[in-house]
Amino acid sequence: MKRDISIVVAITGASGSAYAIRLLQGLLKFNHTVDLVVSEAARQVMQHEIGIPFPSDTASESEWKSLIAGCLSDWNAKSWKLKPLETAQLAGSLRVHHSLDFSAGIASGSSETRGMVICPCSTGTLSAVSSGASANLIHRAADVHLKERRRLILVPRETPLSRITLTNMLTATDAGAVVLPAMPGYYHRPGDIADLIDFVVARICDQLQIKHDFSSRWGE
Repeated sequence: MKRDISIVVAITGASGSAYAIRLLQGLLKFNHTVDLVVSEAARQVMQHEIGIPFPSDTASESEWKSLIAGCLSDWNAKSWKLKPLETAQLAGSLRVHHSLDFSAGIASGSSETRGMVICPCSTGTLSAVSSGASANLIHRAADVHLKERRRLILVPRETPLSRITLTNMLTATDAGAVVLPAMPGYYHRPGDIADLIDFVVARICDQLQIKHDFSSRWGE
């Protein structure tokens, strides 16, 4: 059986768990297949920012989809005005890999993908990607996307930026990655935090060249 061509999503330990969850909601809502890798640091940040832990890497697809659909629908939905989703709306397929599982298909260029997004991308992960390190599956999958000339999108969320980080961004860009900082615009006149989150996720989807309904465009 031919493997579905997936989009790889990696979540690392920078602030911005909501960006990752909304991205996953959008990809699965529009019936994409996703290969997901979550770092240990990302698990800590998720618990702190959202107040709900990620399931274990061995949890079922339905458990993961339940988390993705519902974890932003409590206090976040009320204060940030995020629109909740039902698990049934997430029609796409989701495969979750342990961050040290180098037997996963995405560790090899022979596994086809439509691209990879690291969202949010910590400065540590950025450093590993820009130097070609492969200490975990996230680094290795990123290296694969660069060597295979596939789309790799890095979404850092950090401020201020040191010279080291800026140099790493330039190195990653020169290697073929797209550095897309989590910097929301304001021309769409956001009314709440949800609009700011969705603006960034919309730009990620644009870079992947996939359909979305997260944000309006300039001139619309």
